[in-house]
Formats: sequence, structure tokens, C-alpha cells
Amino acid sequence: MRKVSMALAAAGLTLTLAACGQSANGVGDGAGTGGGGDAKGGLVGIAMPTKSSERWINDGTNMVKQFQDKGYKTDLQYGDNVVENQVSQIENMITKGAKLLVVAAIDGSSLTEVLQKAADAKIPVVSYDRLIRGTKNVDYYATFDNFKVGVLQGTYIADKLDLAGGKGPFNVELFAGSPDDNNATFFFQGAMSVLQPYVDQKKLVVQSGQTGFNQVATLRWDGGVAQSRMDNLLSKSYTSGRVDAVLSPYDGISIGILSSLKGVGYGGTGKPLPIVTGQDAELASVKSILAGEQTQTVYKDTRELAKVAVQMGDALLTGGKPEVNDTKQYENGAKVVPAYLLQPVSVDKENYQKVLVDGGQYTADQLK
Repeated sequence: MRKVSMALAAAGLTLTLAACGQSANGVGDGAGTGGGGDAKGGLVGIAMPTKSSERWINDGTNMVKQFQDKGYKTDLQYGDNVVENQVSQIENMITKGAKLLVVAAIDGSSLTEVLQKAADAKIPVVSYDRLIRGTKNVDYYATFDNFKVGVLQGTYIADKLDLAGGKGPFNVELFAGSPDDNNATFFFQGAMSVLQPYVDQKKLVVQSGQTGFNQVATLRWDGGVAQSRMDNLLSKSYTSGRVDAVLSPYDGISIGILSSLKGVGYGGTGKPLPIVTGQDAELASVKSILAGEQTQTVYKDTRELAKVAVQMGDALLTGGKPEVNDTKQYENGAKVVPAYLLQPVSVDKENYQKVLVDGGQYTADQLK
């Protein structure tokens, strides 16, 4: 699977995705017409999945501000992780006369009918962070290199256990994200591209035997679901041995896993917590890292992702074509969706100051 180079990523933080930008290289025609300039200042519908994760709140807030700064009106809606809510919200946006839709799907395969309505109304669609599947009526995709997110998580576990140095065997348990989110597959595949060779060499042992994506997936990224599964794993597979590492794809899941571990004595005297990965650098998890509980998270600067989505939308509505740096990887079952990928960053106690505080994501006071 092709990964975007770091050079492209660095450039991506400063590129202006304007009308004169690189075309999508002819990869598929989307639903929208580009507006021809007559949609400037119109209504932009922004459909986000949930407020249960602070990152989606931040994404929505960032896009509203940036679109409004460019003179657009906005309609921001959260679907509360209920597919029917999101479909209804998008239908309402179309009825209100939205000129553009930016959609982070709850279920990437559930929007075919409503996006056909958008196509009939000649409304372009930007798929945001999560790939919308099963429809040709999506124009562009703004996201991070999601395979690399998993690579960073898997590499962190491998490095901390010194697997390349011959250490082991160690016990590991695997968690993945929601099966209806296309990103979850990329995260898991990226992590296993690093960890699977060590599983094959028996340097990593999955005592539960649960290694397939469908076995380890966590519906709706729910921390409570993850906690319940971890409880079961501990009671059935770890009555004697200890867990040395847990692959967790997301901070909310990590919190559930840690609650389960602490419930059976991990983190106490003589029983240190295992390595626990995460993603999104949510405030509670960064504090957990600083407290010596969660070990790592993957930071994705959603301010930059919002910037990419806004520039894509503005280019579409002013007769231009957004710049992309991937025209091969994101096949959604109906077309290859041209995408712009940003780069994620692994964060732990060693570099949180430079990445998160110096980078302006959090202040030192917020992390106290």
C-alpha cells in the first residue's frame, strides 16, 4: 500500500489549495459542477458524526470559522452516531440550498441515496476524514495517511518492547476501530504490517487468539464496548500471565482498556500497566500519558485537516480544482476518490511538549 512521502506532508501544511492547484488527474467525475464562481458566499453544510469525541467538536468548530472567514454561511450538524440522524441532517442541508457538503460519515456505506439527491441538485461533496463508500457522488477526500497511523502505533509497541533486538516473547492484545468506518481497516492494517511478523515469530503472543479485524473491531469506537471486551480477555486469558502491550486505535478506546486493566490491579505496586497506544491526542489521554498510564497517542492536527477541506470546498465553489496528492489509494467501491493526505505524528512523554504545547494544540495550563 502506497504511503505518501514525508516531503509531501511537509509541503501539505503550507500549500494553498487554490483554483489554480493540481487537478485530480482525471480520476472520476464527482457530483458537483464546481459552481463556476456563482456559489461563493453560499451555504456550506457540515455533517459531523458525534460530539462524544472532542476531536469532532474541534473539527466542526475549525471548519465553521474557516469557511465563515472566507465569506460562506455554514450549517454544522452532529449526528450523535445515529446514521438516520445524519441522513436526515444532510437532506435538510440540501433542502436549505447548500452549495457544498462536507461529510464525516457515521457509516461510510449508508449515504448512497442522500448523496444521489445532492448530485441531482449539483451539490459537490467533500468526504472528511472517513471515506464515503459505495457511491460515485463524492468529489474529493480530505484525510490523513491512515495506514501510517497504524504503522506508528505498531512501531511504538515494537520499539518499546525491543522486538527487533530479540526480546520476547511478550503478550499483546489487539483492538481495532468501528467496522463501519473505512479508516479503521487502514489503521489496523498499518499496525499489523509491523506487528504480524513478530506474531509469526512468536515474539508477540495473542493469548486470546483474537487476531482478525472482525474479532477485534469496536463498534462506533465505543470506550465502554472496549472496556467490556478487555474485561472478558483478562478473565479468560490472563488468570496467570500478564498483558505486556495493547494495540488501541483511538484514545477513547484506550481509556476503556485502561479502566479494565486498573480494575484488576494493573498500575499498582509490582504490576505495571502495559504499553497502551491511542490516537487523536485528546486532552484526557494526553493527561493520562503524563500520569504514566496511557503510553502513546497519534496526533493528527485537525486544524490543518479543516484547512484542507475548506480550501477544497472553496476551490470547487469558485470554479477551480483542489490539489490532491493521492489518486490511487482510496477506492470506495464506485470510484477512486482523489484525496489529500496529511501526516500523523506519534506522541508520548518524550515529545508532547514540542508537538502539542509548542505546536499550539494545548497550553501548559491545560495539561496540569
